[in-house]
Amino acid sequence: MKTNLHFFRFVAAVAAAGLLLAGCAAPRGGIPADARSGAAALSLWTDEAPARAALVSYVEAVTDPDGPDFIPPEGRVAVFDLDGTLFCETDPNYFDYMLLVHRVAEDPDYREKAGEAERETVRKILEMNETGVAAKGLETDHGRAVASAFAGFTPDAFDRYVRDFKRTPMPSYPGMARGDAFYRPMLQVVDYLRANGFAVWVVSGTDRFIVRGLVAGSLLAVPPDRIIGSDETVVAAGQGAADGLGYQLSAGEPVILGGRFVVKNLKMNKVSAIVREIGIRPVLAFGNSTGDSSMATWVKDGNPRRALAFMLCCDDVVRENGNPEKAARMRALCEKNGWIPVSMRDDWKTIYGDRP
Repeated sequence: MKTNLHFFRFVAAVAAAGLLLAGCAAPRGGIPADARSGAAALSLWTDEAPARAALVSYVEAVTDPDGPDFIPPEGRVAVFDLDGTLFCETDPNYFDYMLLVHRVAEDPDYREKAGEAERETVRKILEMNETGVAAKGLETDHGRAVASAFAGFTPDAFDRYVRDFKRTPMPSYPGMARGDAFYRPMLQVVDYLRANGFAVWVVSGTDRFIVRGLVAGSLLAVPPDRIIGSDETVVAAGQGAADGLGYQLSAGEPVILGGRFVVKNLKMNKVSAIVREIGIRPVLAFGNSTGDSSMATWVKDGNPRRALAFMLCCDDVVRENGNPEKAARMRALCEKNGWIPVSMRDDWKTIYGDRP
């Protein structure tokens, strides 16, 4: 019996090794052909969309092991902005801006406790909702206010708060919850890239914990360890002002949000975060605003591998809260920098799926 057991273990090991070798020889094996095919996978894009054609041509070139532009799987990294790129940007404002409004102005458990800086930030957000113009410094004011308004929450409690908020109705889209507002054609891009061996990361200006809660349970197939965002401190419940090097976590002691804002992940900060956290220069970048420009420039220009950058243009005012002036400015930037524009109006058959 002992000899037979060794024999069976040997057979199992050989079979496993054979599977591993097969996987190395055919890295895309086991993935349905229609998932790898741009024509099938990008069915929500119009046939004549230039951006779709550019992406499919690129993916086919870099996954061809016999082609001059072949990129091995470990080098296939794609980075995506969130708001306005994968998800609705303005209804009437960013998801994380409206989450803060809810916390400070509407939450019965907190609105009477909110600090003056938090209230002032919410006033600026509401003014931006009316005028479309952001007050100077609002990005960092918002980051500080989120950090202070949720100080003391455990990460799990904050995650539950975000998940509860994303179930509230979208103001401009009857029948939709806030968490439903992912752009379906862009979800197809994510799935198409993953089917072709790309590692997909979300690199957002939104708070990292908020993005995790928003993405959890959604149709966006990105795990929490591939989400980069703005950050606040995380500390032990009893740590107080002590430096982490001088404090040891006790058994059973909760880890909580520390209340101090660390960084707004926009512009050059996105590039810095990618270098620190991914460690591989991406070959594809997707964004929609000047907050993504540094990321697009770094991915595309001077990359030793063939690389592309795509920028969404919010030009659909019928199916989305579009902004033609902003879209025109982005098209001009695309022309200047060699980025590929994506027209939400002309390139997509649908935006939110069951909406026309």
